[in-house]
Amino acid sequence: MHTKLCIFDLDGTLINSLYDLADAMNHALEKNGMPTHSRKNYRMMVGSGISVLADRAMVVPEGTESSIKETVLRDFNAYYAEHCLDLTRPYERIPGLLTELDRRHIRYAVLSNKPDSFAEKIVEALFPEHKFAAVWGKKDEFPRKPDPASVFALMSSLGVEPFDCLYIGDSSIDIQTAKNAGLRNVGVSWGFRKVTELRMAGANYIATTPADILSRL
Repeated sequence: MHTKLCIFDLDGTLINSLYDLADAMNHALEKNGMPTHSRKNYRMMVGSGISVLADRAMVVPEGTESSIKETVLRDFNAYYAEHCLDLTRPYERIPGLLTELDRRHIRYAVLSNKPDSFAEKIVEALFPEHKFAAVWGKKDEFPRKPDPASVFALMSSLGVEPFDCLYIGDSSIDIQTAKNAGLRNVGVSWGFRKVTELRMAGANYIATTPADILSRL
């Protein structure tokens, strides 16, 4: 079976964005009088989009207005828009992987729960030499992963079938997304979640280096 398209998760898969996400949410929490969290603790909070990240991070003081989440999200977005590239970088050897996919004429795309505008901005800044077939963050018209609706729409827009695709991600959300869409999948060991989570989710294969992904094509 020859892979025509690799669909990558973004955060924790192509890029290490943990510190910038943590710093932005901590900024929003502190600004609204809530306790903050250590950067490492955000490993288990990220992956389901910014709204869920806020739900997991917020410790709402008693008597606080219910609209506080909207304020936290607004403050997060404003800060992250300015600081999303402070510390975020591609994982080692990811650019080389993309170059090899280019050499093999295999297209690649991003499908992330990160807001669409942030996903596009970061990919454009960090991968200027690589041409992604598509970069999709969370779009309003689709539910967030692991719902497969965005996967089906992305594949349709690129004219590929599920058996043409390989899905690569770092969390159980990604593995479940791939399974819901009927895609072969690879869990990566260098991301935000542990390999045990990927195995328990039913990952077809665990990659310990980006080069391992090439053996699954």
